[in-house]
Amino acid sequence: MTNKVLIALSCGTNNTNRSTRGFHLATVAHKEGKEVTMFLLDEAVYLAKEGLIEHVRAATGDVADDLLTYLQAHEVPILVCTPCAKARRIAEEDLIEGAKMAPATELIRLSCESAVISL
Repeated sequence: MTNKVLIALSCGTNNTNRSTRGFHLATVAHKEGKEVTMFLLDEAVYLAKEGLIEHVRAATGDVADDLLTYLQAHEVPILVCTPCAKARRIAEEDLIEGAKMAPATELIRLSCESAVISL
């Protein structure tokens, strides 16, 4: 059994329940001692743009920004699909603290060595 968990998140402000759940699951996995990485693609790349996640929350009351703050404090890698971000006019300097651009090859590499949760 692997100790690595990859959260692949493809929804953003278009589905606040699912996107918040991605950050929630990453937080839970980290608290359980797992080595967690988040990979944001498609609409989820908007969540890595400074200031956009502040208003994202789930119907359960979970606040994505609070969960993100935990992940940032614990230096959980937040990778942002490079072509997805560029297509949405998001540059590296627009990203939140701790996030960085990454190619699809990185998503494949991580997927091959981790338990994957896709939202």
